[in-house]
Amino acid sequence: MRDGFIKAAACTPNVRVADCEYNAAEIIRMANEAGGKGAKVIVMPELCITGYTCGDLFWQELLLSGARAQLLRIARETAGTDAILFVGLPLEYKGKLYNAAAALCRGEILGFVPKIYLPNYNEFYEGRYFTSGKGVNGTVSLDPGLEEGSIGKNQVPISPYMLFSCQEMPKLKIAAEICEDLWACEPPSVGHAFHGANLMVNLSASDEIAGKDSYRRNLVCSQSGRLICGYVYATAGEGESTQDVVYGGQNLIAENGTILGESRRFVNGITYGDVDIHRLVNERRRMTTFLFSPDEEEGKTQPVYQERIFHLDICDTNLLRKIASRPFVPDGKEERDRRCDEVLNIQAMGLKKRLAHIHCQNAVIGLSGGLDSTLALLVTVRAFDMLGMDRKKITAVTMPCFGTTDRTYRNACVLSQCLGAELREVNIKEAVNIHFRDIGHDPEKHDVTYENSQARERTQILMDVANQSGGIVVGTGDLSELALGWATYNGDHMSMYGVNSSVPKTLVRHLVRYFADTCNDERLSKVLLDILDTPVSPELLPPKDGVIAQKTEDLVGPYELHDFFLFYMLRCTFPPKKIYRLALMAFAGEYDKETILKWLKIFYRRFFQQQFKRSCLPDGPKVGSIAVSPRGDLRMPSDACATLWLDEAEMLE
Repeated sequence: MRDGFIKAAACTPNVRVADCEYNAAEIIRMANEAGGKGAKVIVMPELCITGYTCGDLFWQELLLSGARAQLLRIARETAGTDAILFVGLPLEYKGKLYNAAAALCRGEILGFVPKIYLPNYNEFYEGRYFTSGKGVNGTVSLDPGLEEGSIGKNQVPISPYMLFSCQEMPKLKIAAEICEDLWACEPPSVGHAFHGANLMVNLSASDEIAGKDSYRRNLVCSQSGRLICGYVYATAGEGESTQDVVYGGQNLIAENGTILGESRRFVNGITYGDVDIHRLVNERRRMTTFLFSPDEEEGKTQPVYQERIFHLDICDTNLLRKIASRPFVPDGKEERDRRCDEVLNIQAMGLKKRLAHIHCQNAVIGLSGGLDSTLALLVTVRAFDMLGMDRKKITAVTMPCFGTTDRTYRNACVLSQCLGAELREVNIKEAVNIHFRDIGHDPEKHDVTYENSQARERTQILMDVANQSGGIVVGTGDLSELALGWATYNGDHMSMYGVNSSVPKTLVRHLVRYFADTCNDERLSKVLLDILDTPVSPELLPPKDGVIAQKTEDLVGPYELHDFFLFYMLRCTFPPKKIYRLALMAFAGEYDKETILKWLKIFYRRFFQQQFKRSCLPDGPKVGSIAVSPRGDLRMPSDACATLWLDEAEMLE
């Protein structure tokens, strides 16, 4: 439960149709098992105390009284389980029968939620037995000797409009719906979300027909995404009557459009998932349209929700969910290739529009032989091809200086030749030395002035070459560099259009590799692969024995760590403590905790200190969920204090 995580369990117990005592024993066994493994929210299927397929037996008084008696037994025998438990049963209220979900915690029955939408088509006949719970609002006496509505400890509220709130985890708000409720055109969960619920539970008995599993999975997944919530879907399985249909027990746990856990079908059991409540709350908070309700605009009467409080012990959640160490990069090759092609097209379309709008026929790129300038050239070539323009109008300028190695120089030359761009070489050593003389800088002093003078000289050349050709300078800097401020102000920081400005370094590599794998040009593929194998470096310091001496990641840290920190800070708005916890899991076996903590502190320090560089960035296309454009995603003052974040980071071990 710390850091906003809560473990949920979707259960499919073995049942015997109409055998309430046996079913209750299985529910108790499974609930205690799930609780023993840390589940704090446990969901059982629809009508699981009796079985869903009782048919006309639902009219039998003995079955109904037996179900109620076994509910009390379940409450007693799960009192020691530190969890909120949802079970399904037929419930009589004011002379009508309802298909209800009962919420239990520590021996107390918190409330009953009746099903609203009753399927009465095809193989379903719920309308024959049950009454819709829409508008129901009252209390149920658990003791048959007490009259309905009388006051006593056995009085339990019944309403479809109920929120279950955890005293110890105030941001957790749970609401329930039952099977068909989700499949309706206006699911109750929509209203639940409007009233604050961020974890939906669904007690279901959905039968199996060919292909239905995919639709069910998509339904649960998309509902969790639309409502920015967690969704726990527990359905009936083996043990239900197979007189006409079969139940497969496809349990699902989703969070904001992502499946966290899914069971095998036709095998009863428990499915677990760790739902991040704090992330859901943060995501809702940033979406200004989330709380808009059309009903409120039309003056319709809104249902009155009542809140039921329950208690849980605060403890660490043993996380089962996979934490991707490269959150910007899809895992599977097929999806990764699709993402790469999509990103390249977004980048190229952005540049295409800019070129077409200003009637520009030329583009100028500083080509270093490194990853970022390579990607920028590949994108520019794609944009020119889209416009039907001659690639010779792309000027690739290589500007060797003190730190340039033969390897990167050669790769820059070969790359431009393979792509059909015009290659122009301008050696800047003499110009930089003259500049050193003019400002009185000792060229043997390899400090920031030594390095940045080269970067600014290169930018001046690019701008002037662009003026000569009537073109624009295409920027090469990527998102990771901008986040860390790893760019020379008014040097490589500047361009007329930055095609890589929202592409993180971890994704840059895959974009270049994708191009290498799909270009159908052996020579081009070979040079791209060699560029991928070259250490990331600004090449501003003299090489040692002909090889790169200045490696960026030795100075600012591993980019895979910084991209991880960036994603969870900006996209998920997590604090340092939570990011550190996730990083330890994601990079287990790659980096030790001292290394992760060291670079986490540096990330926060640099991110805040270097905002002034991001406040005046050139235009560039957004390609993913994170960007740092001052006109788009990141409205952050350049002089904001990092104290809160650094203080928390300093307390970590």
